Amino acid sequence: MSIETPRQIPEHTVQEFRPKSAEYCIAVFVINENGKLHKLLERMRPWAGLVDIVIADGGSTDGSTAEQVLRPLAVNTLLTKTGPGKLGAQMRMAFGWALARGYQGVIAIDGNNKDGPEAIPEFLAKLRDGFDHVQGSRFIPGGVSENLPRSRWWGLKLLHVPMMRWASGFRYTDTTNGFRAYSRRFLEDPRVALFRRVFAGYELHYYLAVRAARLGFRVMEIPVSRCYPAQGPVPTKIGGVRGNFRVIQCLFKVCLGHYNPTESRDSKDDSVKSP
Repeated sequence: MSIETPRQIPEHTVQEFRPKSAEYCIAVFVINENGKLHKLLERMRPWAGLVDIVIADGGSTDGSTAEQVLRPLAVNTLLTKTGPGKLGAQMRMAFGWALARGYQGVIAIDGNNKDGPEAIPEFLAKLRDGFDHVQGSRFIPGGVSENLPRSRWWGLKLLHVPMMRWASGFRYTDTTNGFRAYSRRFLEDPRVALFRRVFAGYELHYYLAVRAARLGFRVMEIPVSRCYPAQGPVPTKIGGVRGNFRVIQCLFKVCLGHYNPTESRDSKDDSVKSP
């Protein structure tokens, strides 16, 4: 049975630097990425004519998302979350705005310059071919993984991938990679009901991958590159024992169906602010 759920989208502001010019957009998720974001945007320039570049900012305070910085880097729109929540709230903000603006699908990418944007045309091709959830993978032929911390490799191979395969019924190989794409029809499906406040952290990434396969949407993986720096700190927002515990907790809840929609979900709407 389809379950209609009013959209719960965090408060945010919208700065449109250019009109809509493409069928699809790419949402770059950032918070205080400073130079890493700008390097990524420079690398994305060759594909700025194929896809509208949208920054989904979680509330950066380092000046990296200032208008005078983003405009010359071919950014179409800046969305800035002012309400509560972390990555999941940023995703709800970006997806809700993209659907309202009429895009036929959204590519998601982290703003820390780990991912190879040369995969953008292949994501677009798969969306146009009718796929609904396109997962980027470092671990299939053509994929590249550099300097992945050993602890993350073991966690991925021994826990995350087996759990996600069990829950989804799809043989994913790279379930923590945030470089992926979603079709409009999948994002809008009431059986998915992604616009709920319960998705505040990392739950939504995992939930969408499981839900897409379980509901019979067209799912596939494509090769991508993800390169960690050879030296220095690992670029991540997941830190320490507490951060990793929260990720594992999210994983188990998703795989056990904790976030699947029910008619009893809170239906109160959050408001949206734009200048």
